[in-house]
Amino acid sequence: MTAIALFGSFLALIALRVPIAASLAVSSVIVLFISNGFGSFEVVTDIMYTSVAKFTLLAIPFFILAGVIMDHIGISKRLIDFAQALVGHRKGGIVLVTVIVAIFFAAISGSGPATVAAIGGILIPAMIKNGYRKETAGGLVASAGAIGIIIPPSIAFIIFAIVAGDQIPITINRLFMAGIIPGILVGIGLFIAGMYVRNRDIKRGIFNQSVELQVRKSTSKEKWDAFVKAIPGLLMPVIILGGIYGGFFTPTEAAVVAVMYGLIIGIFILRKGYFKVLYRIFIESALQTAVVMIIVSAAFVFAYIVTTEQIAATVSDVVLGITDNKYIILLLVNIILLIAGAFIDAISAYYIFVPILLPIMLQLNVDPTVFGVFMTINLAIGLFTPPVGLNLYVAASMSKTNILQISRGVVPFIIASIVVLLIVTYIPIITTFLPDLLGVK
Repeated sequence: MTAIALFGSFLALIALRVPIAASLAVSSVIVLFISNGFGSFEVVTDIMYTSVAKFTLLAIPFFILAGVIMDHIGISKRLIDFAQALVGHRKGGIVLVTVIVAIFFAAISGSGPATVAAIGGILIPAMIKNGYRKETAGGLVASAGAIGIIIPPSIAFIIFAIVAGDQIPITINRLFMAGIIPGILVGIGLFIAGMYVRNRDIKRGIFNQSVELQVRKSTSKEKWDAFVKAIPGLLMPVIILGGIYGGFFTPTEAAVVAVMYGLIIGIFILRKGYFKVLYRIFIESALQTAVVMIIVSAAFVFAYIVTTEQIAATVSDVVLGITDNKYIILLLVNIILLIAGAFIDAISAYYIFVPILLPIMLQLNVDPTVFGVFMTINLAIGLFTPPVGLNLYVAASMSKTNILQISRGVVPFIIASIVVLLIVTYIPIITTFLPDLLGVK
């Protein structure tokens, strides 16, 4: 009865287009009120405060701030220019540039929509100029931007580690390292899909191949100059990940170091206009952080009810009662997460589904690190899956298309990402190889 009231009210509010944070909070309050009466309101405020009063969560606002700084000081453009100098002259070079830059910026921002916003303004017009259709350009950037929550440092992995930590110890360091190879595989899958679309459109006569081939090959000096300008952006992931795995600082401390690094680099890049930009940087970062933290606090109340009311245990028993075939259950879990990711954001999904699904994974002897990574890839796909994929709306506005058009354009990239998702799900060594090799626990 509790489960019906909780999920029924939540789905009803989502259907009424109530914001996700409010839907989580209101549905939780309804269930708590049924159980505890007016005393439930004090419980809600206590839980919401406790949920955000954690040292580990401090990494989120600092990583958001670091990403915004690097975007505003022009690092994304420098990375694009460098990638363009290296491979932009090749057939499908702009597709490869988009994927490479998305991976690089993902290692700076940790956010999907932020990655789309940072690279889309330059790369979408560049793809259209190179002969690609608007919906293809927008679809590729929307899907490539989702790599932002897979490649470390990932805000999504931080949330997963916190939520899963209530059931089993799992470190952010291990999740960060585990996300590198799967994130690169997603990028490769998107590149292959992009080349498929290019070749398909050439056969249909709707792609001007001669326009693409007009891109001149960069000279050695131009490549070197582009590399030198891109060094500040290329060093950011090295400093963050090198510091973490070198034992110099924790992920939270790494986020602070990343901010300080970005602020210092900004002085040398922007110079006179630096302090005017700083104001916009802090305002934008504060707004993004507020949105994330409100969702975290509301989702934590929801997760609290799922756990304390034994909803998670009940669902686990039901699923395992249907079949004990590990591979079928993994497929079912992926389908559930793909559907959920199309309607709710990643942070909410972790708080809703990790308490329910992690016990099932543990009973099937699935490594929690593998579960964390394939769940994150699932939710990354949700960022560019209609009807609610946030990346789609950002990319649509930049490509001057509507949601229906860009939804058609993103289909090949969704298929490619799902193929990678299944590979990562059923071949766990892809996820565990790097952290095990380096002894990251």
